[in-house]
Amino acid sequence: MKIKIISVLFLIACTTSCKTPEARQPISKSSGSFIKESVKRNQKLVKKEEERISEIIQKDTTHNYISSSDGFWYYYNIQVMQDSVASPNYGDLVNFNYNISTLEGTAIYSEKEIGTREYKIDQENVFNGLRQGLKLMKEGETVTFLFPSHKAFGYYGDQEKIGRNVPIRSTITLNKILKEDNLN
Repeated sequence: MKIKIISVLFLIACTTSCKTPEARQPISKSSGSFIKESVKRNQKLVKKEEERISEIIQKDTTHNYISSSDGFWYYYNIQVMQDSVASPNYGDLVNFNYNISTLEGTAIYSEKEIGTREYKIDQENVFNGLRQGLKLMKEGETVTFLFPSHKAFGYYGDQEKIGRNVPIRSTITLNKILKEDNLN
């Protein structure tokens, strides 16, 4: 009987004295200053690029620029006014041509170099501004876009002709939209 009582007391003592394992504390603590500095640097870069784009827009009195909610500017070279013509949606296959130049218009990639492209909306890898710009267009339209670097090729560039943090101008012609329903 004594052994049973001692065993029960031992068991109770073991279960009540055990703690859950505690996570180890980090050896060094980061102040977050690198992230804060990076954010400030990027904010300055975006502001500088937007000021440069704003100057270009103010000097260009022949076009009516539209500010997109996605953070770039554009104007129509050819606009389709028919309401019955739809813009592409997720999964639609679009056929288009485009070029890329500096904001001032110096060619980086000509339309001939790039050739005619096909792209499934939001299902393939293209630069952010191109993806968003195509979704604003209708079949038969030609639009010129001014993209800040974060909407173009960003910090890394394209590893060929476009350097890091380079804003671009791109004129895109949307030739054809094949709706996802018609692809199967």
